[in-house]
Amino acid sequence: MAKRFMCETLGTACLGLSMALAAPAAFALADIIETPARPTELAPQSLLTDATRAGDRIVSVGERGHVIYSDDQGQSWAQAEVPVAVTLTAVDFGTEQHGWVVGHSGVVLHSSDSGETWELQLDGIQAAELVIASKEDQIAELEERIEQAPEEEKADLEWALDDLFFALENTQADMEIGPVNPFLDVWFEDENHGFVVGAYGMILRTQDGGQTWEDWAPKLDNPTNFHYNSITEVAGGALVVVGEAGQIHVSVDGGESWEKRESPYDGSLFGVTGTGRVNEVLAFGLRGNTLLSTDLGRSWTMVPNEGGATLNNAAVAEDGRITLVGNGGAVLMSTNNGESFRPYFRNDREGVMGVVPLPGTNLLLVGEGGVEITDARGRNLN
Repeated sequence: MAKRFMCETLGTACLGLSMALAAPAAFALADIIETPARPTELAPQSLLTDATRAGDRIVSVGERGHVIYSDDQGQSWAQAEVPVAVTLTAVDFGTEQHGWVVGHSGVVLHSSDSGETWELQLDGIQAAELVIASKEDQIAELEERIEQAPEEEKADLEWALDDLFFALENTQADMEIGPVNPFLDVWFEDENHGFVVGAYGMILRTQDGGQTWEDWAPKLDNPTNFHYNSITEVAGGALVVVGEAGQIHVSVDGGESWEKRESPYDGSLFGVTGTGRVNEVLAFGLRGNTLLSTDLGRSWTMVPNEGGATLNNAAVAEDGRITLVGNGGAVLMSTNNGESFRPYFRNDREGVMGVVPLPGTNLLLVGEGGVEITDARGRNLN
């Protein structure tokens, strides 16, 4: 099975680095799941992959299990207690106190104190066991359907059954290597209801704050198990998942059911955000391809992007400004609800992985160079 080395940019979703490991390296993978992140004053200058707010606090995550938080708008940082040393890829808070982090080796972490301490809720072995049990159930149900189906329908159903067997065998093979497949994004509605998404079409749902998880992949139309890179809620309450090969899936009932949308771009989409207006969706990704929909993905407009840099993340400020960030120091700003963007490339050309609007018009950027506070265009303040 082909393995992708990189999903977003350096370190954030470097799938192949862990997936291509030979079986003996499973011990090393287990070690970094069982080894706490080491305290270091350099964490705010190291690779950070995402950032978000927990009330007035800003929380950021990155390599080596680093989670840092700031109570003064990014001027100073403290390092959280984290039980794993894997690269962490995304963070989200369902409430001011309750947050979740996901990362490599299929880890899901939970905090109930606004990000100061974290506990391991799920790892890649447990996630794979959930997926295997789910696929075995699907296979049994489909075999029963084939037995009862009219002859003219059996061929298509048998193709679907072959796909399920193939996916099951791949997951079982991954189990022999260790907890290798990463989660790439997380979204929580509150302290109980949330989703995590990741490599090879993984999507899990919880309704009890992560105490138990369900394999939700059968709810989405993705028979080839393309990667899911991002999940978000847009104004109006719809959920949107985007990923590899132009995958776009929309739910209008809190994630109970999903509809696949046709995409005008068949490359990888690494992020998705709302614009602040009801039912509007902005999806973006490889080579700067940016798609805008005002009707929950039923139709799309390709947004011009002069820079052409791969885009990784986005944020919408209270005043409606939309900021996209990406590789090569790309910071793109829109003041017209995503219809067009003004690009700026930071002088250091380091990849930017996350952005948080600050009071006023400044931005907090995180990425290859750690934390940087900039003006609204992404330019250094000093």
